[in-house]
Amino acid sequence: MLHLRNVLLFSIATVLLFAGTHTSAAPYDPLTPLPDQTHSEEITLHDNQRNRDIPLRIYLPATLSPAPLILFSHGLGGSREGNAYTGEYWSQRGYVVVAMQHAGSDEAIWQGKSVLQMMPDMKQAASGTNLVSRINDVHSVIDQLTQLNSANGNALYHRLDLQRIGMSGHSFGAVTTEAVSGQTFPAALHYTDPRIKAALAFSPSVPRQQTAEQAFSVVPIPWMLMTGTEDNSRLVGTTAASRLAVYPALPPGDKYELVLYRAEHSAFTDRPLMGDREQRNANHHRVILALSTAFWDAYLKNDAAAKAWLQGHGPRTVMQAQDRWQWK
Repeated sequence: MLHLRNVLLFSIATVLLFAGTHTSAAPYDPLTPLPDQTHSEEITLHDNQRNRDIPLRIYLPATLSPAPLILFSHGLGGSREGNAYTGEYWSQRGYVVVAMQHAGSDEAIWQGKSVLQMMPDMKQAASGTNLVSRINDVHSVIDQLTQLNSANGNALYHRLDLQRIGMSGHSFGAVTTEAVSGQTFPAALHYTDPRIKAALAFSPSVPRQQTAEQAFSVVPIPWMLMTGTEDNSRLVGTTAASRLAVYPALPPGDKYELVLYRAEHSAFTDRPLMGDREQRNANHHRVILALSTAFWDAYLKNDAAAKAWLQGHGPRTVMQAQDRWQWK
């Protein structure tokens, strides 16, 4: 009997140990979307001071609890419909994502035009005047979203955690992102919005009137940069090599850079662009979603496991051999 009792006790202990091992928390994985379904809405805000409309596409997670906010700024000739793959996925991960459309540098500058008409108009739209308009769009959108968050009777009522705002954009949208997220400007100009806590720039660039060190050496918040070895913009003349000057100029402390092998300028968007030469690599979007999500989780949700994943072996588990990754 004593022997049988010992066998039973050992068996019970083994079962409990096994169960305990398999009920522990799963390791962090940025490629596992939350089970909640999301939906998007399109609205247009109006900036009375500038008499300017700002169309938005808003991706809402299913949860009704206040969620961190990510703003997205499209590239030259884009719209609020662009980069839907990031908006949808980040929303699935529990973020409210707001894609802005910037009049003057949006799709209206090329729609209905021949290539001969379109190219000079596109180049002209990549102007300092339009950059300032975009910057002011960002400030205005945050102001008005703050009002909507506290006003009953709209879809954003109490849906936004405005202490956790991220900023992102591609190409001209990356220039916009840099401008409002810590870039230094000459002549004592100041565009940084202190409400933004982290920033992600797809296809970043150095301003023409400054060195990278002058523009980026005192960026105070976490930045992630994503570019590619073929990330050239033939329209405005920005080269893949020049984009690599941004990261070394940043101060150490939660700064990251991904360089995707053979990724062109369009690799960060939903679809190819006119003039593409490389075949699109399906793994590029997988890497973009994984690293961007871990970045937002680390710095907008204060998720220690996400930060450990970023600064450990995590990125290499999704990247291909010739992709480059660094952080400081």
